[in-house]
Formats: sequence, structure tokens, C-alpha cells
Amino acid sequence: MSKPHPERPSETERTVDAPPLSPGIRRHLGQNLRTLLTDTLSAPVDQRLEALIDRLGKPKR
Repeated sequence: MSKPHPERPSETERTVDAPPLSPGIRRHLGQNLRTLLTDTLSAPVDQRLEALIDRLGKPKR
């Protein structure tokens, strides 16, 4: 179990004190996240990472 960070509020403090996001802000954030993820997912996978992913599908010896 980790110790709470002195500068960060706990989960309950954050949800109680934080105002809800307006629909416009949520839409803006969602559009920007989709744009960022689309670029990331369309990028080629590094050969080393691809080799590691291939190893995940193989049974252990």
C-alpha cells in the first residue's frame, strides 16, 4: 500500500472539491484525445517492440 503524497489530494478530496466538467469542455477534451490516439495508433511499431509482442503470444518453455 502506498503512502499518500503530501502535495496531492486524496481520491475522495478530489471528487468532492472538483466541479463537474461542462459538456463543451468534455467534448473538446474527447476530440483532442481522439486526435492524439489516432496519430499514435497509426505510427509504425518499432521492431524491438514487435518482437516482444510476438513473444507474448508464444507459450513458455
